[in-house]
Amino acid sequence: MTADLTLYTNPMSRGRIARWMLEEVGADYDVVLLDYASTMKQPPYRAVNPMAKVPAIVHRGRTVTECAAICAYLAETFPDAGLTARDDERADYYRWLFFAAGPVEAAVTNRSLGVVPTDQQQRMVGYGDYDRLVDVLEQAVAAHDYIAGDRFTAADVYVGSQVIWGAQFGSLPRRDTFDAYIARLAAREGYLRAAALDDAAIAAMAAATAA
Repeated sequence: MTADLTLYTNPMSRGRIARWMLEEVGADYDVVLLDYASTMKQPPYRAVNPMAKVPAIVHRGRTVTECAAICAYLAETFPDAGLTARDDERADYYRWLFFAAGPVEAAVTNRSLGVVPTDQQQRMVGYGDYDRLVDVLEQAVAAHDYIAGDRFTAADVYVGSQVIWGAQFGSLPRRDTFDAYIARLAAREGYLRAAALDDAAIAAMAAATAA
């Protein structure tokens, strides 16, 4: 039987964020694996996401793209998972979710591309200065065990993914605060299941290419 939710992804992409979130909410979902050079650019997927980027989810005929939006949507669509914000968490939940989706994403991308805004240009970019952004992100992570308080929420899937990848690929500096946060997240069953599924998909795609 086909599930009413489909994840379009590549296991070596931001699709790992969406997969992690799906495992956290316990959703039943189908997976369509896409290749960067072919299927991701072809009309069937362009009809799902005209940007030809992954991930995307289609739930009961409705499409959601952008990882932060996918995390928020799934948290609200599957409330029994308890990953939406409580009243006392809501401000930090939305603040840091969108901080990671906006300033952090832009700062890390620019740094990876070798783009360093001048003092004048810092007024134009949402993150201003990379070093200041990293300090603010560390302060947010240090404030509680999780980004919105004392328990794990959907915001941790997105913010946590940024921190995990930043440490893995060197786009964020290694700091004890980040490492402790990563350790808490990487011990979660949902994270481990998602990582195992994506790693298996990478191996299967490599085997198919070699055959």
